[in-house]
Amino acid sequence: MNTMYDSLGLFIAGQWRTGSGRAAVLSPVTEAPLGDVATASARDTEAALDAAAAALAPLVQMGGWARAEALHRAADAMIARTEEAIRMLSSETGKPLAQSRREWGLACDQFRWYAEEARRIHGRITESRVPGGRFEIIREPVGVVGAFTAWNFPAALPARKLAPALAAGCPVLLRPSSQTPGTAMLMVDCLRAADLPTGAVGLVVGATADTYAPIMADARVRKVSLTGSTRVGQQMLCDAAATVKKVSMELGGNAPLIVFDDADLDQALDLAVATKFANAGQVCVTPDRFFVHESLHDRFVAGFAERAAKIRLGDGLDEATGMGPLISRDRLEEVDAIVQEALAAGARLVHGGRRAPGFNSGHFYEPTVLADVTDDMRVFAEENFGPVAAITQFATEEEVFARANASRFGLSAYAFTRSADRARRAVAEIKAGMVGINSFALAAAEAPFGGTNHSGLGREGGPEGISDYLDTKLAQIVV
Repeated sequence: MNTMYDSLGLFIAGQWRTGSGRAAVLSPVTEAPLGDVATASARDTEAALDAAAAALAPLVQMGGWARAEALHRAADAMIARTEEAIRMLSSETGKPLAQSRREWGLACDQFRWYAEEARRIHGRITESRVPGGRFEIIREPVGVVGAFTAWNFPAALPARKLAPALAAGCPVLLRPSSQTPGTAMLMVDCLRAADLPTGAVGLVVGATADTYAPIMADARVRKVSLTGSTRVGQQMLCDAAATVKKVSMELGGNAPLIVFDDADLDQALDLAVATKFANAGQVCVTPDRFFVHESLHDRFVAGFAERAAKIRLGDGLDEATGMGPLISRDRLEEVDAIVQEALAAGARLVHGGRRAPGFNSGHFYEPTVLADVTDDMRVFAEENFGPVAAITQFATEEEVFARANASRFGLSAYAFTRSADRARRAVAEIKAGMVGINSFALAAAEAPFGGTNHSGLGREGGPEGISDYLDTKLAQIVV
């Protein structure tokens, strides 16, 4: 049992609190409890909101340089606790330790990057048409922020919200997933070392009625940021309208991967297999729809299945594990239903396609490769959010661009080609917030991360990431 759940809990007004209830956190590997976590009542959440509102003025008054130093102290604390953090992360999600280490490192990067961005919140001065006048354009923190994060990246997702908000001067109340609360708790505990004003960071875990609802109803919360499903995002937009909150959100994806006839086949296979099965496919930017040129299709399918068959399933805490379990029994059953539905509709099973044998417990599903998939199958048309590669073929550029864009999602997309001209055409033609050419490395603190259409609003990362936490004020000054 994890004792950290007992020693930490809810973080309200600069203190760890026991909360008003307890809830079990289950291991996706053993299905047994990792421990019991403190849960908030509506009154607990309101206390955290009161503390955040009280912290706004002192956080702003610190100034960007002092906030920068605070965020560097937080990053130092996170780096010092890396080993503890990655074991917690792998215990809660089941993902391999190497993936957890990379994720925690990306989270540390967010605090380093936005520590420096805190020093670079620039306005500007423009001469006005009024004689003796000038316009001053000023950037100010939007106010208290409510941050909601999903379970699949329990370190990277909170960091993407906490770091830019605090850099901008906005207090944050974080509500992480109740399936992976310990990783967020550890990160917030590292922020205690940052010497921020009391209440500048808060954390609550619990039921929607006790956490989400009070945050959305409170007029003092001027911005909310979500990483979650499109369905939840649509509801948040409705709820935010009542108090006219600013909203940014990173929602679902259904990423196409196009392998053109001039692609380096081995490079495409090596990178695509590693990316598709990372975190058991539970990644919003992972490729779901594989479009392979007809001249390479058969070799790509065979190579993908050969590599998938070599992936070792197991507990993420085992250094030899290549892929861990799905997060829950519900997710396991949903992935299997999607695969069986595709097979019944005529898809060809090349590898996997079943719950992994040999495991007495845990939510393990075999790395799965499907061919002869049609665009209208659910495994292809919707985000499968599992270890399932659905492969089809194409003949022409015009055809594949049209098919790739036939989705309500627009988060990420990928293409493999040796041609610089074709790479530029792919970037121009594909409708997505992010496009990778011969690479899947889109997530970095210095780069804007986000999508279009039903994949969300706003950006996280890069100079763009802090803008969502700042209001623009115009002053006309005549002297």
